Amino acid sequence: MEIRAARTTTPRKLHWKGTDVKPLKSTGAAGLSRRDFLQAIGGTTASISLSSGTLLGAGAVARASTGRKKAAIVRGAFIYPPTESLRQVGYYSWPGSTFDAEGRQAKYMKSIRQIERKLGIRIVMDEKPLDTADDTARFVAGIQQAETDGLLLIPFKKGHWGHVTRIVEETQIPTVVLATLGILLVGHVKQLHREPGVFLINSLDNLDAVEDGMKMIRTACRMKQSRIVNLRGAEPNETTVPHIGTTVRTLPRARFVDEFTRTDVTPAVKALAKSYMTDAEKVLEPTKADIVEAAKTYFALRRIIEAEKADAVMMDCLPGLRRPHTHVPPCMGYMSLRDEGVPAGCESDLDATLTLMLLQQLFDKPGFQHNPTVDTEKNHYFCAHCTSASKMKGSNAPAEPYVLMNHAEAGWGCVPRVLFTPGQDITIAKYLSVTGDSEERPQMLVYSGQVIGCPPVPQTGGCRTNAETTINELGDVCDLKGHHLCMIYGDCARRLRQFCRLYRIDAVT
Repeated sequence: MEIRAARTTTPRKLHWKGTDVKPLKSTGAAGLSRRDFLQAIGGTTASISLSSGTLLGAGAVARASTGRKKAAIVRGAFIYPPTESLRQVGYYSWPGSTFDAEGRQAKYMKSIRQIERKLGIRIVMDEKPLDTADDTARFVAGIQQAETDGLLLIPFKKGHWGHVTRIVEETQIPTVVLATLGILLVGHVKQLHREPGVFLINSLDNLDAVEDGMKMIRTACRMKQSRIVNLRGAEPNETTVPHIGTTVRTLPRARFVDEFTRTDVTPAVKALAKSYMTDAEKVLEPTKADIVEAAKTYFALRRIIEAEKADAVMMDCLPGLRRPHTHVPPCMGYMSLRDEGVPAGCESDLDATLTLMLLQQLFDKPGFQHNPTVDTEKNHYFCAHCTSASKMKGSNAPAEPYVLMNHAEAGWGCVPRVLFTPGQDITIAKYLSVTGDSEERPQMLVYSGQVIGCPPVPQTGGCRTNAETTINELGDVCDLKGHHLCMIYGDCARRLRQFCRLYRIDAVT
């Protein structure tokens, strides 16, 4: 395990090529740390034009990405008979005579309105609960005629469970069902617990889980409306990803080369480069000029994203690193984009980029796309690449420490070696898309584990950012599947599998 010094506010020297460079002063925009610099720019109320050479911060990024998308629309209903009618019968069955269904509906609605505002979606709940078969038929007919991204069904009576299963079967719309404890028997729960297209919550007044379900629906809605710009090859093209609906706009890789070439060393570029130096634990091989060139990649990529109204970017980046060089490694630009919440996929790997997008939308966490291998003696997973987000806990959270190095395979330029936190729970995933004419369902590789450490470079080979981790689901880590998997912080595997079930994606290990 690599030993890391604790971060400190005490000024320290940065070292490269044997030259001591004084730390930046704390006054002026160029003297801000990268974190403070990005937050200061991101906190402005208006998007800042990239054509002027000014950094577009995280707040503006989020507004630009979501502003043109329609909000997800969720239709819903409470399902129970009026309490007065049960009093007349004189027998309540589960949930019993002390259960105040009307009062509970009012209480739930307050939480649902909070969820609606927090997530920026529309949740349209019928005011009157569904009681009879005719009520349910009218609800189904209304759903089939309206624009609906998902359903929210909340039953308050065991005997009305048949209305829930009927709606699920007849609408075939992704459905979140909340049944508080004491409503259903285990037989009812089993009917929908693993049913594709359903997220069933049988838990005591668990509106937090409902929020997670609503976020799943919002994620799918946004993925369908999103656009990835792919910088690859020489011919433009546009396609739609089957099942998930994301648009992929392919542009010649020369577009990035042109943007990079025409990016001047503006004050904003210099400030970003200086923030990279200030925030770095150490600077090893890169020169100051290398770091400035690396900062330019962020602005070149950002202009393309802005011009194409894209939500994510991926690029066939390796050809430009070979001789004759056409651009520097874009790895620092990728780190900054991911730190802002903008997915950036390496080597034009579509499935990896889709995974980064999905994880960002669902869990508000940027990912680490990586090459996989294993330590057969320790039965540990080892993953590595030459870029990663540094804000692995989220765009508004403190960044992980990092070191500036050259690109591992190319041997030049500037890339980050992000140092992940030992003991941190992680989720590792990869979406596996299908061809347009395939009848198979897409798959999602899903694993969970914990960071053991970041083996030093050298002695290890591979790419600059690496992690040694455990894998919970496998007795033998050699059984792990896939390439270019994506790692995020947090034990999110269970929720990710529930998302997959809701959207008919086969979660596999």
